[in-house]
Amino acid sequence: MAPRIVVSPPSFAEIGEIARQLAPTGFDTVIVKGQAEAEAAATTAEYVICYPSLKMPDAFHKGAPKLRLVQLLSAGYDEVDLEAARRAKVPVCNNGGANAISVSEHAMMLMMAVSRRVIWQHNNVSNGRWRGNGPAPRMYEIYDKTLGIIGLGTIGKKMARLARAFGMRVQYYDIARLPEHEEDALGVRFRLFGELLRTSDVVTLHVPLNDSTHHLIDEAALALLKPEAILVNTSRGPVIDEKALTRTLADHKIFGAGLDVFDQEPPPPDNPLFKLDNVLLTSHFAGPAWDNHVSRFRNAFDNVQRVHRGEKPLWVVPELAELIV
Repeated sequence: MAPRIVVSPPSFAEIGEIARQLAPTGFDTVIVKGQAEAEAAATTAEYVICYPSLKMPDAFHKGAPKLRLVQLLSAGYDEVDLEAARRAKVPVCNNGGANAISVSEHAMMLMMAVSRRVIWQHNNVSNGRWRGNGPAPRMYEIYDKTLGIIGLGTIGKKMARLARAFGMRVQYYDIARLPEHEEDALGVRFRLFGELLRTSDVVTLHVPLNDSTHHLIDEAALALLKPEAILVNTSRGPVIDEKALTRTLADHKIFGAGLDVFDQEPPPPDNPLFKLDNVLLTSHFAGPAWDNHVSRFRNAFDNVQRVHRGEKPLWVVPELAELIV
């Protein structure tokens, strides 16, 4: 019997067709829709390809005794029950930077749109107020500004390259510091966390959500930012203390923020961020560009085939690294 791959795409039709086209030969690849279909198909599966929204507690693993790998289609994995995976001895892999270009481009877009007040300009033009019918508020170039990247992983490195192309100076903070020759090649410089916050014109967040990064940007951290600073978050909402950020923006203690993620998703209709004119909001859409659906499945199927050949999988999440010997 051919080894089974269960694929749970974010939507069943067009994206599922991409999976069918890229599925490797010699495997029984099953495209499922929803939790119940995934659980039923996984009873005989060796591999599951999915987003973290697929719930995989102990009961899921007990019902899938042949499972050898959970391969995510996303970079983030904070919704995955890692302890259940550890107990079942099933490694979980994220997606090898398949969405890194999309997320870094989205972060650049947020940064530039906030700095040039694009929403304010659009609303004026569409409502017949050419040039605002009055004095224009301050707007800024990003050329020759200092970008502070918190989290210099795959996405952070893409961000650094894009920013350098726009003529920005780039500095970073990460718990894993690069060797000097790698910093030179990328054109970045390491700064301590507080130092980066105090000296950056734009701060962009590219860290996973875990105990050490929850509310990493709290009230004290926000107080270190320049009055002209822009804060961009395309990682996970709880990396920022949202209430503290709302107060900071409402009091105009920083220039503005671009947010793709929130404490609660979707945010409630009374979220006070909605009433502010110095924040630009998008709906956790930094990653899913149509282009990278192919990249996600290519990475996923390649990793499945690696494991099936007896090789070690790529991109195992750090918390489960001990499962790979």
